[in-house]
Amino acid sequence: MDVDEYWGLVERSGRETRTKEDRAGWLVERLSELSVEEILDYDAWHTRAENRACTWDVYVVCSSITGFGSYNGFEYFVQWLISFGRDAYEELVECPDKIVELPHVQRLRWLTRTYRHERTSWSRDGGFRLDRQTCTRLQKWPDEEWPEFELLGYVAHQAYDEAGGSDDNYMKGLRDRGVEARFPFCGYEEEPEGEAWDFEDPAEFVRRLPRTAYHYQSG
Repeated sequence: MDVDEYWGLVERSGRETRTKEDRAGWLVERLSELSVEEILDYDAWHTRAENRACTWDVYVVCSSITGFGSYNGFEYFVQWLISFGRDAYEELVECPDKIVELPHVQRLRWLTRTYRHERTSWSRDGGFRLDRQTCTRLQKWPDEEWPEFELLGYVAHQAYDEAGGSDDNYMKGLRDRGVEARFPFCGYEEEPEGEAWDFEDPAEFVRRLPRTAYHYQSG
């Protein structure tokens, strides 16, 4: 499976289904019909896509939109970006600040107005995270709208199991393809790619991510 076939499956899954759960199930069904080597090819391309989006700027955009800075939440956010398809993904990886132009994010911006947030300061000792966040729910936020797609990260391994693949050979198969995942982070030793910067500095935030700063720092 080459990169075009990988993206073709990701994009087709979005056209053929309506929910995240159905979309993940569709991908598992399609992939389980392939050979274990082809499934490993799919996962290798998917891991490369995840790794490319594992940058500081994408992380800051993620935490600005979701209000959280957890490692897992960042990974699930990247899965969500991948689910938009190749063209949108490539544009967002090259310029994360353009994410505010996505209709899905504009919709989230509207939904966010139904929540009341109390945010604390960033903490950099021992890692990168938000110390605490309090959210008062004023109305239900539909799960399908939330900017995460955890299930998308599991489809290849599930299909591999259903196709009779051996777990012992799974990671070896990815390594043989020259792929090593950056997610999940190993303690506090692994961090996103690129130059880390002071998220608390409003001027620096505006300089690096002006669109995001306008929408998420100015309220």
